[in-house]
Amino acid sequence: MTLRRSMLFIPGSNAAMLSTAFVFKPDSVMFDLEDAVSLREKDAGRLLVYHTLKSDLYRNIERVVRINPLSTPFGHDDLQAAIRGGADVIRLPKTETADDVVELERAVEAIEKDCGRAIGSTKLMAAIESASGVVNAVAIAYSSPRMMGIAVAGFDYVTDMQTERGDGTELFYARCAVLHAARAAKIDAFDVVFPDLNDEEGFLKEVDVIKRLGFNGKSLINPRQIELLHNAYAPTQEDVDYANRVIAAAAKAEEQGLGVIALNGKMIDAPIVDNAKRVLSRAAASGVRR
Repeated sequence: MTLRRSMLFIPGSNAAMLSTAFVFKPDSVMFDLEDAVSLREKDAGRLLVYHTLKSDLYRNIERVVRINPLSTPFGHDDLQAAIRGGADVIRLPKTETADDVVELERAVEAIEKDCGRAIGSTKLMAAIESASGVVNAVAIAYSSPRMMGIAVAGFDYVTDMQTERGDGTELFYARCAVLHAARAAKIDAFDVVFPDLNDEEGFLKEVDVIKRLGFNGKSLINPRQIELLHNAYAPTQEDVDYANRVIAAAAKAEEQGLGVIALNGKMIDAPIVDNAKRVLSRAAASGVRR
């Protein structure tokens, strides 16, 4: 089970963050060459990210690079640096259609061939940032076998919808559409950044919502949010105890050749057993909620 609860944004031009953010142990880091890097720093940021990828600093953390759109003067150079540096995943911003992903996939494969990387080793994820992207989310999710996830990117989306960030009502349809597309395609789904770094209560409320909806995790812009997020995603001891009882009941029923699983007088079906396995896998990876 690959945990992708936290994806920490790191500006590609910020040498200090690039050299230290691994100590906070996010599940994934996203080296950002797009919005977080000014036009005059694009070349320097790209070089910094390349050398960071080549180092061993993040060897135990999934490394994602958000490139500039391929339609810009920077996108193809970003892609060259990311793939040759060894990025695990390329994040495509402002994804509108499946064709955007197909174009990216072709460019990625050409670079892999040229630099000797195994074909298909670079995974892709798409950021959904507009009404068009949300409407096309299913096609985007199915657009490439390299796709490992899709993400809702809230700020551009709410601007496109002629509204602003609020209590989450403005994101409800986009979240549900992107999440259903991801589940249908059997890939991961990532929620938006929470903008107020000082509102811990608000952050945890939003995490509770997206966890109950079914998101794998959330994009973050501050390392302080990592521990809060991981703890919120960890199962409780009560969850773990119940999951162990479910697994034990299922094993006993199989051993006795029974087609029906019962626990405390209640019928246990396959989805409940599967969920118990997920709970135990998550507990093994992240511990029990404090």
